[in-house]
Amino acid sequence: MTLFPLFAGTLSSLLHVISGPDHLAAVTPLAIETKRKAWKIGLFWGIGHLLGMLLIGVLFLFFKDLIPVDSISEYSEQLVAYVLIGVGSWALFRLFKDPKDHKHHHIHSGKNSFIHSHDHTHTDDLIEHTHKKEIKQSILSAFGIGFLHGLAGVAHFLLLLPALGFEEQIDSVVYIIGFAIGTVLAMTIYAFVLGKLASLTKQQHNEVFFKGVRFAGGLFAVIIGFYWLYLTF
Repeated sequence: MTLFPLFAGTLSSLLHVISGPDHLAAVTPLAIETKRKAWKIGLFWGIGHLLGMLLIGVLFLFFKDLIPVDSISEYSEQLVAYVLIGVGSWALFRLFKDPKDHKHHHIHSGKNSFIHSHDHTHTDDLIEHTHKKEIKQSILSAFGIGFLHGLAGVAHFLLLLPALGFEEQIDSVVYIIGFAIGTVLAMTIYAFVLGKLASLTKQQHNEVFFKGVRFAGGLFAVIIGFYWLYLTF
């Protein structure tokens, strides 16, 4: 056994994940919103995608004559489009809704009464608890979207066909392992970089740039979603 099957499988999956704009569009808004834990978004998307591919592959191999695999794949592709539009719209909604910073007005009584206002930022435990809950929801969403992407298209299964070309069975297994590693690794790194970018701009109080990144991510998902929907009809 050589390292070639591992390298080939990893490279094949890396190219597959990164070259798919629908893949990137699904993860981008979630990763930007999550920031520090963004790598988990990519990780669970990759795991979901892998499991979806595995399921559609098993159905294709063993139940092709009994289960309408093509129909499942087709409807999954359409559902992916709607999900992308939904994720992008959600990101844009969060961007334009009221921020957590509020202005409070106070009246000071005395010899001369006057009114002044100051910014107040909520930093209590409830906010932190809500943020952790949102992260968990984003992770579950990433897993579900990745799973749907894996189901969308029997062509995904064709990416594993090179494994059948190796003479040694162990090489075929290693190729599939490499493919699995590359799928998860590619999106984990992508989400990690996005999260670092979002976190950095937030820490530097560069709100204009941060909002621009969030807007671009949400719009990207919506555009790809409509394009994907157009292709499926």
